Amino acid sequence: MCAGSNPVDIADALLELYPFKTLYIADLDAIQGTGSHARIVHQLKQQHPEVTFWVDSGIHAPEQWEYHDMENIRCVVGSESLETMPQYRRLDKALSPVLSLDFKQDNFIGPAALLEPDCWPENVICMTLNKVGSYEGANVEILAQLLHQSPRTKIYAAGGIRDANDLQQLKTFGMAGALIASSLHDGRLSASDIVQLMA
Repeated sequence: MCAGSNPVDIADALLELYPFKTLYIADLDAIQGTGSHARIVHQLKQQHPEVTFWVDSGIHAPEQWEYHDMENIRCVVGSESLETMPQYRRLDKALSPVLSLDFKQDNFIGPAALLEPDCWPENVICMTLNKVGSYEGANVEILAQLLHQSPRTKIYAAGGIRDANDLQQLKTFGMAGALIASSLHDGRLSASDIVQLMA
């Protein structure tokens, strides 16, 4: 899609391919506790004010959120970054976040009580970490289970999505959407594919 790994160039390329309304950002340095890319996120928001950014920066307390005054930047709380339910409840009350339920090799990472739909917000990501970039297909078993638990929750699939066929399957299941990256970068998923899926 573009020559290089500059996040600004990648965002430009994604939005040139298709006018996505939402872009997801995982600030891996912040998640791993080795730094922050808040400056780049601010730059992206300034350049694309029409886009909503979902940002996972690995926070476990509201005071760690670096974007309180930025419109259309939504906090993503990853279950892998939490140790206790009180941490999540504080974040939920203060930030109304998107919740990412993180799995690895079918095992849930985070406080087990987060798997109870009573505590889920409106938007929930099902993130299968070991499938990210793998082209192995989404973990449809876990996705189906989550959707069965709470049919009214907007659930977004993440990890392993290969092409338009996978996305059509997820749409048929009732997924609200999906996080995709690799299949866009290598051209397996085209702008025309997305247009058809959005119809």
